[in-house]
Amino acid sequence: MALSNIIQLNEFDVTQKIIESLSSVYTRAVLFSVKNESKDATQIADELKLSLSTVYKTLSSLEDLTLIEVHKFIFSNEGKKIKKYRSRIGKVEITLDDTEPILHLHPNKKF
Repeated sequence: MALSNIIQLNEFDVTQKIIESLSSVYTRAVLFSVKNESKDATQIADELKLSLSTVYKTLSSLEDLTLIEVHKFIFSNEGKKIKKYRSRIGKVEITLDDTEPILHLHPNKKF
């Protein structure tokens, strides 16, 4: 059986990837940390007591799934460009219909 590549993904595959991602406590914590206000990776790591590498990896995954977005860029005192992230999701509902999961993503109305 041949493995699917990213171009061959169907809706169930994307739904499954989002559900799998949201099953991680780190992913949910990061996602909902930026629900009410935009934050940079360092702020998230400090708030959640996670390593910065874990936060960056989680943010990258969430950004790939379009569950978060870069809200704006700021510049540090050293002139570094810093991304401020925010959640695009305000509420998540997962239901089962027979054997197919149904994912309902509700937009974040805070922004």
